Amino acid sequence: MVVGDLASVAADAVVRPANGNLEAITPALRRLEVAAGPSFQRFCGAQRELGVGAAVVTPAGDLAVELVVHAVVMTRMEPVTVTGVRRAAESALRQATQWHIGTLALPPLGTGPGQLPVEDAAGALLDVVWAHGRSADLPSTIVVVVETDAERDIFEAKLAGGRPS
Repeated sequence: MVVGDLASVAADAVVRPANGNLEAITPALRRLEVAAGPSFQRFCGAQRELGVGAAVVTPAGDLAVELVVHAVVMTRMEPVTVTGVRRAAESALRQATQWHIGTLALPPLGTGPGQLPVEDAAGALLDVVWAHGRSADLPSTIVVVVETDAERDIFEAKLAGGRPS
């Protein structure tokens, strides 16, 4: 658990929540795009809208990480939901496994103005991470990157509540 900027976390790859056109959905994600530079920004668009739950891996541009896993949490027709966050997180983790990513930086998915409360996103994300860890060796390390101490406290409370069965 790290409070910080997703663009500066030490990892092999970062997960970037996106809409169906692979566009940023929060100001923090737009800051990630700026930090990644123009070479990355050309990957932040899809030829056709992808469905909620899709995940696409691209080079990371000027970021310190090698890859970015874009996880689609919403489209023009489908708003952010807990179910959609679960599907996007599952796809992102499958992509990380297929791409042999050892350390993955993972922000809360589907949070922000008009989206899910952090509590709901944390529960969904941690459930998926635990399930994935039971069935796959990679990524071997997942760093949850939150923006505030309040978000960290929510995630830590979910973790303290115990792993789901």
